[in-house]
Amino acid sequence: MTVLTTRPMRPRDVVRVGGAGLRARPLRVFLSALGIAIGIAAMLGVVGISASSQEDLNRQLEALGTNLLTVSPGQTLFGEASHLPAEAEDMIGQIAPVTSVTATGTTPAKVYRNDHIPAAETGSISVTAARLDLLQDTGATVVSGAWLNAATHRYPATVLGAKAADRLGVVQAGPDQRVWLSGQWFTVVGVLAPAPLAPELDTAALVGWPVAEERLDFDGYATTIYARAQEEHVVAVRDVLGATANPEKPNEVEVSRPSDVLAAKQATDATLNALLLGLGGVALLVGGVGVANTMVISVLERRAEIGLRRSLGATRGQIRLQFLAESLLLSAIGGVGGVLLGIGVTAAYAGLQGWPAIVPVWAMVGGVLATLVIGGIAGFYPAVRAARMSPTEALATP
Repeated sequence: MTVLTTRPMRPRDVVRVGGAGLRARPLRVFLSALGIAIGIAAMLGVVGISASSQEDLNRQLEALGTNLLTVSPGQTLFGEASHLPAEAEDMIGQIAPVTSVTATGTTPAKVYRNDHIPAAETGSISVTAARLDLLQDTGATVVSGAWLNAATHRYPATVLGAKAADRLGVVQAGPDQRVWLSGQWFTVVGVLAPAPLAPELDTAALVGWPVAEERLDFDGYATTIYARAQEEHVVAVRDVLGATANPEKPNEVEVSRPSDVLAAKQATDATLNALLLGLGGVALLVGGVGVANTMVISVLERRAEIGLRRSLGATRGQIRLQFLAESLLLSAIGGVGGVLLGIGVTAAYAGLQGWPAIVPVWAMVGGVLATLVIGGIAGFYPAVRAARMSPTEALATP
């Protein structure tokens, strides 16, 4: 047993005496530290997963670009569907900061896996006419086969969006892979990956503009125009797109910026993260209560030891410092364990989602500091109570 004298305790002595008190009750210490660790891991996991998701979104936007704008027809004053002028693409292309323009047009055709599927079971898949430069402007990519070219866009060939291919049971493109489209067979020449900036392509069977006009009763009007603008002029271009696309009826034009939708989704996720952080805080508070409970019981069980130390010359301050050190050590163990657990949870979840694993340094440091503060608060009363015991009272306790 360490004998305390009236001389001030060195930091090394404080840590050694506090550690000895924890080693005497390993199971209780483990359970109390676990409560702290769960709270820290919960909060760190929420922050880490949110940061990882944000980084993945930033990388997507960096790769896809935030300068994509879309133009689509709205409604007339009487609530009827309108359409864009045939020359809308060319007029938008005349805007100086616009670097590229492409378009798609919805056809009345339906697509099925084969010619035996009932007409009503369309699978919510649209048949859409597409320009040849659609992928370049929307940032979409082909995962199987190839995109339409100068030859195939005039013939019964189609490229399926990611969801459309899944609903039609098409795993990969090929010359022997066909779908029943508007009463005729179309060869699936390509399958797209999910398109974050143009999600409407995911549920579309894309065909060439000429074949859509010749075989699918397509009227030739674009239903969505995609325009890329110079990054520094995106807002200015968005403000004039409606009037440029339809000068006579600019109020019947809808203009949007797809990257704003992704940013809004991230803001929605942030609301959920705030809720989860609150739950993590509750778990951390429960852990602090566990630390306080452990230290109070420790004082009650060690009254004889406290009396002996006091009788051998230990001051009230040294007794108080001893129990406060035990509480801080217990909280530090839980905090460090929680940080490691939170990093592990973040890395595992980010790996499953294909995200980069990001755990902010401020969150790790803040987590440990939070546990020390909670540990100090939780251990203050037990430490004061131990220090107030007189040697005779403590030694007289059975």
